[in-house]
Amino acid sequence: MTASETNSPGAEKRGAEEPGAGDPGAEEPGAGSAAWELLLPAAAAPARARGRALQAALREAVRSGRLASGTRLPSSRDLAADLGVSRGLITEAYEQLTAEGYLRSGRGAGTWVGGAVRSAPPRARDLAPRSPGTRADFVPGTPDLSLFPRAAWATAQRGVLAELPHADLGYPDPRGLPRLRTALAELLARRRGVVADPERLVIVSGVAQATTLLGFALHARGLRSVGVEDPGSPQHNALYAAAGVTTVPVPLDAEGLALDPLRASGVRSIVTTPAHQYPTGIAYSARRRAELLDWARSMDGYVLEDDYDGDFRYDRAPVGALQGLDPERVAYTGSVSKSLAPGLRLGWLLVPQALADEVVERKRTMDLGHPTLDQALFARFVERGDYDRQLRRCQRAYRERRDALVAALEEYFPGARVSGIAAGLHVIAVLPKRYGPEADFHARVTAAGVAVRLLSECAHAPGDHDDVRLVLGYAHLSPARIREGVRLMAAAA
Repeated sequence: MTASETNSPGAEKRGAEEPGAGDPGAEEPGAGSAAWELLLPAAAAPARARGRALQAALREAVRSGRLASGTRLPSSRDLAADLGVSRGLITEAYEQLTAEGYLRSGRGAGTWVGGAVRSAPPRARDLAPRSPGTRADFVPGTPDLSLFPRAAWATAQRGVLAELPHADLGYPDPRGLPRLRTALAELLARRRGVVADPERLVIVSGVAQATTLLGFALHARGLRSVGVEDPGSPQHNALYAAAGVTTVPVPLDAEGLALDPLRASGVRSIVTTPAHQYPTGIAYSARRRAELLDWARSMDGYVLEDDYDGDFRYDRAPVGALQGLDPERVAYTGSVSKSLAPGLRLGWLLVPQALADEVVERKRTMDLGHPTLDQALFARFVERGDYDRQLRRCQRAYRERRDALVAALEEYFPGARVSGIAAGLHVIAVLPKRYGPEADFHARVTAAGVAVRLLSECAHAPGDHDDVRLVLGYAHLSPARIREGVRLMAAAA
């Protein structure tokens, strides 16, 4: 029935007259429209066959699960009016299917789909990236989700719901709530040494969206290619491709991006992870940082800085963000994916003034802005010091797990070389050649239920190697599980 019919006085009268229609405890799931849409073809059958067709269609809807057990059906009067058939046909169909056990009814209770037929309604698949069936999962990229501060988050949520102005529930500034941009600007300047102008700070759905927005901004300026670290994050290729920008691999040396290959590549912008290069774990030297910025100025280009784990430092002083040295040549991105949870889809992008208008307009057309409640909640979380406490808590836990992984590798893989351990949430382990070749080792440990990532998987042109080079994530594993996982890996090797 239409909205006007359900809201009319006549509709209320009809509902009151129908037995069971006034049940005050019954939930109205909107089954009426669902039911008659399923029955419309049957209602159009020839008159002499219409009753049987209606019964068959309703029966099949229950069997298939399209009408799930417990669904309340419309009154016979309303359904007959909606289908344009006589009420007697609907009454007869309800009585017949009730007798068969497909429906149930009672005076004053209406008509419902019964529970005798155990149909299985369609279920949505879960395509979240996971490693089902593994006995130990060392694939990097996921923090310990059990460390998520549920109590503090719930307290912040209650506070936000109590104090948030009604106007803030409207369409937001596509850059983000001013309250959150102000709080984040102070946080990033204090913790990461960035030049954080709240007017050039954009709240995004993680670094992935920031990357795509930057790709569109570069494309709008006529740039059709961008350099990426090799080895580096495999995700950059697809994200920039979505914006019509191709990626050009640029190799590394001991100090960071190799300058001669960068100059020869022809690109005018480059994606970097200078504080803790992914995946090698090196920190760009001060000299290389300065050279990289000189190159960007000479090319009228940009450095796109992904500070994916900049808050986690263990054995060295924190390395400030590259953006702080030249905010007009460096676009800076970060998120809470490693500090809180990737499922929050909450990040930030500090954009050079020349790219700001294009980025903000793309953000507007892409999603009209990030969810307001999430932004207000995180702003309160930052303002009250909860985020700093969370970072300290994670820092202690992840240092312990790093130490457990290094100790286990020394015990079970004598002669292994471990690097990239001073920061971040993963290490590089190079195993002796006796464990190779790499592809055979990977096949053996995978068969044993141990998930690992090969360093070669992060290279632009992956290839097999005699030695075994692994990128091992540890943040999501307890020390005991880390040790057991390395033992299983050694047993399979």
